[in-house]
Amino acid sequence: MLCEVEIKPAENQIDREGARILKECQVLGTSSIRSIQAAHSYLLEGDLDQADVEKIARSLLSDPIVETFEIRMLSSNSSESTETEPLLNVLFKPGVTDNVANSAREAICDLGLSIDNVATCRKYWVNSDASSEEIDRMAAKVLSNEAIEHVVRGPLSMDTIKLGSEYTFELVTIPIRSMSDVQLESLSREGQLYLNLTEMRTIRDYYVSQEKDPTDVELESIAQTWSEHCSHKTLAGRIHFRDEERDLHFENMLKETIFAATTEIRKSLGEKDWCVSVFADNAGVITFDDKQDVCFKVETHNHPSALEPYGGANTGLGGVIRDPLGTGLGGKPVCNTDVFCFAPPEISYDELPAGVLHPKAVATGVVSGVRDYGNRMGIPTVNGAVYFDERYLGNPLVYCGNVAMLPVGKSAKQQAQPGHYIVAVGGRTGRDGIHGATFSSAELTSESEMLSGGAVQIGNAITEKMTMDVILEARDKELFSAITDCGAGGFSSAVGEMGENTGAEVWLDKCPLKYAGLSYTEIWISEAQERMVLAVPPENWEEFEAICAGEGVEASVIGKFTDTKHLVLKFQEQTVADLEMSFLHDGRPPVIREAIYKTPNFTPLIPPQNDDHTNDLLSILSSLNVCSKEWIIRQYDQEVQAGSVVKPLVGVQNDGPSDAAVVRPDLTSTRGLVISCGMNPRYGDLSTHWMAASAIDEAIRNCVAVGADPTKIAILDNFCWGNTDRPETLGSLVAAALACQEFSIAFGSPFISGKDSLYNEYSYENEQGEKETVAIPASLLISAIGQIADVSKAVTMDLKAPGNRIFLVGSTQDELGGSHFALVNQLEGGQVPHVDKDEAPEIFKAMHAAIQKQLVRSCHDLSEGGLAIAAAEMAFAGGFGMKLDPTRLPEALELSTPSLLFSESNTRFLIEVAPDKIEALQDCFKELPLVEIGEVISSRQFSVKGNSGNVTINASLDELKAAWKNPLAWD
Repeated sequence: MLCEVEIKPAENQIDREGARILKECQVLGTSSIRSIQAAHSYLLEGDLDQADVEKIARSLLSDPIVETFEIRMLSSNSSESTETEPLLNVLFKPGVTDNVANSAREAICDLGLSIDNVATCRKYWVNSDASSEEIDRMAAKVLSNEAIEHVVRGPLSMDTIKLGSEYTFELVTIPIRSMSDVQLESLSREGQLYLNLTEMRTIRDYYVSQEKDPTDVELESIAQTWSEHCSHKTLAGRIHFRDEERDLHFENMLKETIFAATTEIRKSLGEKDWCVSVFADNAGVITFDDKQDVCFKVETHNHPSALEPYGGANTGLGGVIRDPLGTGLGGKPVCNTDVFCFAPPEISYDELPAGVLHPKAVATGVVSGVRDYGNRMGIPTVNGAVYFDERYLGNPLVYCGNVAMLPVGKSAKQQAQPGHYIVAVGGRTGRDGIHGATFSSAELTSESEMLSGGAVQIGNAITEKMTMDVILEARDKELFSAITDCGAGGFSSAVGEMGENTGAEVWLDKCPLKYAGLSYTEIWISEAQERMVLAVPPENWEEFEAICAGEGVEASVIGKFTDTKHLVLKFQEQTVADLEMSFLHDGRPPVIREAIYKTPNFTPLIPPQNDDHTNDLLSILSSLNVCSKEWIIRQYDQEVQAGSVVKPLVGVQNDGPSDAAVVRPDLTSTRGLVISCGMNPRYGDLSTHWMAASAIDEAIRNCVAVGADPTKIAILDNFCWGNTDRPETLGSLVAAALACQEFSIAFGSPFISGKDSLYNEYSYENEQGEKETVAIPASLLISAIGQIADVSKAVTMDLKAPGNRIFLVGSTQDELGGSHFALVNQLEGGQVPHVDKDEAPEIFKAMHAAIQKQLVRSCHDLSEGGLAIAAAEMAFAGGFGMKLDPTRLPEALELSTPSLLFSESNTRFLIEVAPDKIEALQDCFKELPLVEIGEVISSRQFSVKGNSGNVTINASLDELKAAWKNPLAWD
């Protein structure tokens, strides 16, 4: 029996979903659509009678107080309807994970009822005179995402919702030995391998030497392992780099820049080295106290989020949580971070290229995906940022991070031993995520949504939470020797990496499946979520399995590690793959690339002549990159685990922008972690070298601003770039990596982990039929993790009391290039902010000393928007006014008023100090730049003096706060 339980709001309830969709349709410009009624339904298939279905509907699926339900039988003949209004049903495509349906199925089974399959559906009725063309447009642009959903018009007509069918085994071989270069390129493209011709030739030559052709799963394994996403073949390859001053040859660019910086710092620390594991595991690990180490990882999930924002971001966070869980012998997550890059939400639907989702749909989907996963796992999301630029239209960026704690001694995994079982734990395997790793290594096009819909997954946070719990329990009982997450490439990468030095034999038909019908290749490369792979000694298997069963977590032996140094895959006792580990991991031909970087020609930035800069301040406060992100932050749980000390929003009304998060991972200790980030893609338009330097300075500066010790701050790099096959694009990346090396060493802050995401470009045909390609701006995210000995000494950015003095720490230069002042005034050119690598570390040390001595009541770093923005944020966050006179700065005579107020020079802080602490404060800074420029006042007025001697900014706190809070105050 197949039936539908349709659930609608009760008569006295507001149809909020219908109202939301109608509002979106009005933005879309569908004038004939004037009313929308919404409902949702469950499709139930099983041995159920009418009484069973009514019990399910009443006790599980609906809320009798606010909802009503209707039950109807379905069949392929149930298309007749008395509906007078057009009906649209939105359903997941076959194979897409439906977590709500899966939860409903489990709950129905708990009632003791027999149920085979459950699916969910969203339903919309439109006014009867709406035009069919506008209904179709609404269905495609507002109601559904073609990557994962399909729309059925009219009543549902079907006999079953069963997924999959029995698979008939057939071994597939690819006749690669006889292929021409043209055929190799076609195979790479059409097979979604995304390997270049040299790599395809290498594979062909290998199989010629082996005197056999590859099976399809062997070829897929090689493609996954050799993908840009998994092997970082560009950045870890050979590069010949040239700029105006240097001509450099790299054998391994990452190793010789970012890794080299960490090596030099660790060598200088000697026995005081506080790095535990760097660039050797799924996450970087540093010391925390005598009981625990801390690990940190930040990943990107850009291409999947461009196709399906909710699922892409959802699994992006889920995936990065599994990285620390798969580090050492398993870290316990304590907090998450996220950074998003979107196109401006005001872009009209008519401006969207083919295949591109609207920026607001992307933003809401991404935020919801991260929110749901983090909140449901009980992990607070405590730090992040959001950036807007039109160049992110076809390629949004989604960075997700996770911080976890490891017991001392558990930070290094043992090597999998021959004879140990290969054990899969957690979620089942489905078709979701097929070709995810190779897809992430390719440029997006208008066809990507249809071609690579299988690369999108939807996660299940509850399954991952249960999996995490059993792994941590098994870790403490020492039941497994090695662990890794099943991420990009699925079992292919996880087992391939763990067995690289030994060998492995995998029994693919032993892998638990979500539904029948998967081929052996699909099982092997699926990126279905919530799966971990462990090496379990046979003698520990029963106890390990019992722990998993006790928590309702599925664990299966799917193979064993061997001593053959071969990867052998079997299906129904037949060998479907036999690959030498040496070729799989070391056979890829080295990528040799040319990189050329030329800093854009300098052009002076001429500020408009204006004595009143109040409007400039309001414009910057209300610009998308500066304005409040409260709409996003409020959706995240920062209180779960009870360790959050300084949260993303602070101040008297808890709505001011914090510089960094402070988290206490051990509630019996006062020691805390400090998490922050730094990024400014607009600087990269002028110089990727100084963009990288500024990002490092900002990330560390944010840590120091709340009280972190600058001598123990570790950093992570995440490069998101365009097509690095172009020498100039690769050159801009190498210039940034060289700056990372230089300034990491200067600050004594080692890189401990990182990740790159290349080919972030979108190609489409314009109205003239010509190909247009839009590349993202060079986007380098630097994440920082610091430590504070006593969280009670942490400082926030909101003003504390009238009568206190305001000091500016650091030097202000004429550096408006890439600034928000230039952005809101549509100005080009100018000098991008630089970093003084000799003075900056000394300023950070002095700032930390002052905070440790509790001389600073509030502290805010100067970044986006400069001095005026930082001061305004401190004022309205604390609820007190401020009088500022930056003309007291020694450099004031050489600067224009716009530079004084809005320059984004690095290594600067604005601090609030009580009058009786000033002398002690000055002792901390000695010869370093520290100038008193204002005071806190009791009135709610904010004023700033300009170079003319007159007040150049005069505004109320309410006016400033409204400008800052309103732009993204979405419903």
